[in-house]
Amino acid sequence: MDSTQRFTDRVEDYVKYRPTYPEAILTTLKVRPGWIVADIGSGTGISTLPFLLNKNRVFAVEPNAAMRKKAEELLGQYRGFTSIDGMAEKTGLADASVDLIVAGQSFHWFDRAATRREFIRISRPGATIALIWNERLTQTPFEQEYEDLILHFAGDYRTVNHKNIDDLRIGDFFQPQPFVLDQFDNAQKFDLAGLQGRLLSSSYIPRAGERHAEMIEALATLFEKYSADGKVILRYDTKMYSGVLRP
Repeated sequence: MDSTQRFTDRVEDYVKYRPTYPEAILTTLKVRPGWIVADIGSGTGISTLPFLLNKNRVFAVEPNAAMRKKAEELLGQYRGFTSIDGMAEKTGLADASVDLIVAGQSFHWFDRAATRREFIRISRPGATIALIWNERLTQTPFEQEYEDLILHFAGDYRTVNHKNIDDLRIGDFFQPQPFVLDQFDNAQKFDLAGLQGRLLSSSYIPRAGERHAEMIEALATLFEKYSADGKVILRYDTKMYSGVLRP
């Protein structure tokens, strides 16, 4: 499937059940209210909102029409918000126009060489690039069995998993400049309906058919096994790779 269209039928679940990003990201990046921010692969605006609340002007660049429309619906009241139909490799932004480029949960979909050229083009001198992922942990018995469930039912999970972008590839993107890796704790607490919504928000999860029904039954069994007071916890290691690009 075209990566820009993978989430078209996941929008509502994505908005409701995907994790947000820790506030510490803004303080770590030392984001000033006057900065112009480009949020690349902005989706439904989860990564856009913190910068709008910080009084930044944000250009939210998103190629998927359904996700872009939802972001416009949710964030259109913010004066600093501008929605753009564009891609990482062709943002539509002006030369040397932004102080910060962020990519939340999206960089692994990009053509890295073309994206690097585009980021350099739209960056003001010294602009910061921040590549951010909420990386779901697989350490507790529940987390490991949830991962095993995904591996069993999701056909292309191994292929599209963002973990395929490792530190070496990140280093290649920033070279010859160094990058900084910051990590933050993050978590979500779900009832059964929420856990199901979180699962279905992923593009590689079947939404219909026999496999879907079998998967939902297995998820309910897993929830029953590990829930406490009607809830389970999904933990994340939020990773942020930041640096400056040089031609």
